[in-house]
Amino acid sequence: MEIPAKYDPSGIENKWYQYWLDNKFFHSVPDEREPYTIVIPPPNVTGVLHMGHMLNNTIQDVLVRRARMQGKNALWLPGTDHASIATEAKVVAKLKEEGIEKSSLTREEFLAHAWEWKEKHGGIILEQLKKLGASCDWERTKFTMDESMYESVIDVFIDLYNKGLIYRGVRMVNWDPKALTALSDEEVIYKEVKSKLYYVRYKVEDSADEWVTIATTRPETILGDTAVCYHPEDERFKHLAGKRVLVPLVKRSVPMIADEYVDREFGTGCLKITPAHDINDYNIGLKHNLESIDIFNNNGTLNEKALLYVGQDRFAVRERIVEDLLNHGHILKIEDYVNNVGFSERTDEVIEPKLSVQWFMKMDEMAKPALDVVMNDTVKFHPEKFKNTYRHWMENVRDWCISRQLWWGQRIPAYYLKTGEVIVAKSIEEALEKARILTGNSALLPQDLRQDEDVLDTWFSSWLWPISVFDGIRNPGNPDIKYYYPTNDLVTAPEILFFWVARMIMAGLEYQHDIPFKNVYLTGIVRDKLGRKMSKSLGNSPDPLELISRFGADGVRVGMLLTSPAGNDLPFDESLCEQGRNFSNKIWNALRLVKGWTIDPELPQPAYATVAVQWFESRFNDALAQIEENFSKYRLSEALMAVYKLVWDDFCAWYLEMVKPGYQQPIDPATMSATTAFFGRLMQVLHPFMPFITEEIWQLLEERKPGESIMVSTIPVSGTYDSALLSAFEHAEQVVIGIRNMRKEKNIAFKDSIELLIKGENPASAYDGVVAKLGNVSALRYVDDKPSAAAGFLVKSTEYYIPLGEGVDLAEEREKLQKELDYMQGFLDSVMKKLGNERFVSNAKPEIVDNEKRKQADAEAKIQLLKARLGELK
Repeated sequence: MEIPAKYDPSGIENKWYQYWLDNKFFHSVPDEREPYTIVIPPPNVTGVLHMGHMLNNTIQDVLVRRARMQGKNALWLPGTDHASIATEAKVVAKLKEEGIEKSSLTREEFLAHAWEWKEKHGGIILEQLKKLGASCDWERTKFTMDESMYESVIDVFIDLYNKGLIYRGVRMVNWDPKALTALSDEEVIYKEVKSKLYYVRYKVEDSADEWVTIATTRPETILGDTAVCYHPEDERFKHLAGKRVLVPLVKRSVPMIADEYVDREFGTGCLKITPAHDINDYNIGLKHNLESIDIFNNNGTLNEKALLYVGQDRFAVRERIVEDLLNHGHILKIEDYVNNVGFSERTDEVIEPKLSVQWFMKMDEMAKPALDVVMNDTVKFHPEKFKNTYRHWMENVRDWCISRQLWWGQRIPAYYLKTGEVIVAKSIEEALEKARILTGNSALLPQDLRQDEDVLDTWFSSWLWPISVFDGIRNPGNPDIKYYYPTNDLVTAPEILFFWVARMIMAGLEYQHDIPFKNVYLTGIVRDKLGRKMSKSLGNSPDPLELISRFGADGVRVGMLLTSPAGNDLPFDESLCEQGRNFSNKIWNALRLVKGWTIDPELPQPAYATVAVQWFESRFNDALAQIEENFSKYRLSEALMAVYKLVWDDFCAWYLEMVKPGYQQPIDPATMSATTAFFGRLMQVLHPFMPFITEEIWQLLEERKPGESIMVSTIPVSGTYDSALLSAFEHAEQVVIGIRNMRKEKNIAFKDSIELLIKGENPASAYDGVVAKLGNVSALRYVDDKPSAAAGFLVKSTEYYIPLGEGVDLAEEREKLQKELDYMQGFLDSVMKKLGNERFVSNAKPEIVDNEKRKQADAEAKIQLLKARLGELK
């Protein structure tokens, strides 16, 4: 079969992906094999593939493909997250374009639109993952709003409520005025913002002309002030104990209070207290029994309780109130000020602390065991440095606000009687039965109950993901959960370590009495060449599908992984994908070379080919040991680089050159058989990283049966190797390079054969035939003295010479040797400087010092030889 001159990934990728699907190679059912399970971090149903997804899912695919080839029953379970806030915002925006306001729809009507939107757009990202080569079991695809998943969430809510771990109460929450919902603390991103610090004075009530000055960055909240506070030990304000001051503009009389919370060094040492709009003020308000005046509507405009600026946006009011305060003589000065402001992770809106009735989950009880399993490495983090971050979060955990003021999501299963009593139940029928018992009124009807309008935080469904995808909440003893749980590896981003990873560990310990995964691989952030995080707003993020069309999926996968060690950011550049594509082309050209050879069945194997095969077998096993160690330590980038060098350098650049027959000459069957076997094994080792080209080449190397695939073949494992043989080859490699350099220097064409004279011990004698072939050497001879008319080079302490015949330019030779001597002398001086530094010798690791001493010995030996050769030329 003729191999096309160029590798065209597009057709090949579509062909093999469909082949894998048709043969159900991705599908898994429990059997007697060892399971290997990964559950996908479910992307938002609103999402499209971005560079972070590319990196994360490439890593998952590498792990699952390798496990599959190790004979494990590998399952990579895919799915999407309903993303309450993001999806509802998309649907509301779509409806607005159609002239429909959400407020004009019933809940059922709105949800019908939401489901329609989900059906149309929700599967886009999963389809895009197929282009990357993701070997997910698509038959098991889950969605967090699937009936079984929905029911699991409701069951858990009811269970935790009955255990006293979920409660309802009025609390200060982070309010998103754009999404019109509460957020958890973890959904707030703090950014440094250039603000103003306003020094505002309050008149002391019933005084002639005494004032108290406070400093604030949020003057609009003055309208909700219910106290002014100072530190009890601050002598400047002790005389104001028991007095009251008037809130500017609205003239509300509020008390002066003392509390240790106040920082005497900040601003003036006095704080305005607005319990409804600041968490710290809220806590002080509870302590001092202060009134709480909520002046904001849900959308960030001011309400009637503000008395002024009613209906106007909070930031417009800030400008107006500053103007009015200035006009009434209440502002003493305004300073530039940089402070941290909370923004909604979902909408990028400035969050507003707001008192609100919400549902909360107690976290302390679940956090401790979830912390222990990470700190004792029952769950291992890769890299380990994130254990400290995790510990900090878990030791400072707060109760989780789990309710959201949305319609898209799992509706909270709480029902209210007209008297205000709460009944938590799975259905209206069950709630009605409970209500009749509670009240003793058997005449109660469904309309006497009202279900809570809120839905649960999206994370409240995804924290169950490793369990609920196997129906482990509803059916805890089913075959899938017993076989696939706990999963093996989780690949995710450090920024959701608490959002998701910690909570999954809590849920696993609570509902399966076991960890949800054994290893957590934390990826870095994909950044551009300037170090900026890739984002649509910056316009610095390439379209992943466009990259795949240009460089091929294999090329992009290699590009993403080559510089992506766990936990470290990836400085992405398209040239990395180009490097990946070039690697594909290199392998393809190697295939064309090998498939172009003709076999002569009668031909014996030449000695140079025999030693080449022996060497590559050892080198292959040596590299496999390194690759396996890197995988065991989750060093995927290093594992790929080891495979890359094995294929490009050792196989293509050296082995194939060693064994390839002369121009238009046949090859012996033994060498061809070994070469084809090596090529196939290399493709198996490379397959997890580059699935498409490896399948194509593996199928072309040998006749395969229908239904065979590299992805379900057995990956090679490391065996024994001859380290002496490998060491000798390293020497031979330098000899060949020395010959090639000498040919270039002396303008000796490769077609012209040469003699090679060897003075001293030759550690690479086993490779004499290889050296002769690769250097076009007609004869190798050992000599006791340097020949007079010859050019030479050194490898370690062995001298190699190529006779040049008459007419050698001795002056040129002396100049070349003198340059080499000067360089080696300078090199030795730098080594001796290091070894003469007592601090270096005492502080450096012993192996580093030993390495410097070896450099010294090598340099001294070479200097001695170079001086001797210079002496011979005088």
